[in-house]
Amino acid sequence: MRHIEAGRVTEGVWYLGREESGIYLLEGSSSSMIVSGGMSWIIEDVLQQMDRFGIDENRIDKLLILHSHFDHVGLVPFFARRIPGLTVYASAPAWKVLGNPKAIETINRFNRITAEQHGRVDVLDARDLDWRDDVSGVVAAEGDRIDCGGLDVEIIEIPGHSSCSIAAYAPAVRALFPSDGGGIPFRDVIIPSGNSNYTRFQQSLEKMRRLPVDFFCADHGGFVTGDEARCFIEDAIEAAREFRVLMERVYRRTGSVEATVKRLVSLALATRPDYFLPADIMESVYTQMVRHVASAATGNNEQN
Repeated sequence: MRHIEAGRVTEGVWYLGREESGIYLLEGSSSSMIVSGGMSWIIEDVLQQMDRFGIDENRIDKLLILHSHFDHVGLVPFFARRIPGLTVYASAPAWKVLGNPKAIETINRFNRITAEQHGRVDVLDARDLDWRDDVSGVVAAEGDRIDCGGLDVEIIEIPGHSSCSIAAYAPAVRALFPSDGGGIPFRDVIIPSGNSNYTRFQQSLEKMRRLPVDFFCADHGGFVTGDEARCFIEDAIEAAREFRVLMERVYRRTGSVEATVKRLVSLALATRPDYFLPADIMESVYTQMVRHVASAATGNNEQN
């Protein structure tokens, strides 16, 4: 079952934000941790929800970045400046991206583009949300465990959606937080999102297949519970296979990455016109995927 409204996921786990972009709060016995960073313009929703749900912001001392794309790190600067002593975790490749001035400029610009799309530019103008050079933290790598006091998460490296993607798994409550690396639940479908390297994305899905999951906690489209959560990774594996077949088929017909991308974006906009990303950003995402799949199909695959 899919849930798009903010609220309690299970004991010790909250979903905050909006259907387009969400984050999670894990409450252990000794401290709390924010998981993922969302888009910057959801900040007012998040703060209002924290107040409504009685979440004690003073207990938050950790924030875990699951990957460095703009729509998953937007709130990080706000909380890093707001909460003294906050420890921010991310993979080593993510910290490399987040230390790059060009990447930071893109993060800030794309957050503003999507804020304009959703009529929320006023939020960006009212708060100090931009990334600058004042956010730093520690590296989270495969096998690390982050403990909040009885509610710990295991770090799993899942490259493919991005080269810096990690997932967090909380065995005590069987909750998986894969960000977009597990596929995106949108309406009644799963959108495969192997942006940087589609092959590695599929391999990472296979890696997560071993995990017993009762709560699939996505960053876009809310969270999933029950039988659908338990089968979500299996279903994402099949959705990824089918989309790869579609990309290959369209590319064989057009013989052009650009023409393939235009066709796929046109199909996507026709079937989901209310998707959270504007067409120009979708084109950028699809271009990465098609280039990889086309290169792999012709035997010139580049490992990203």
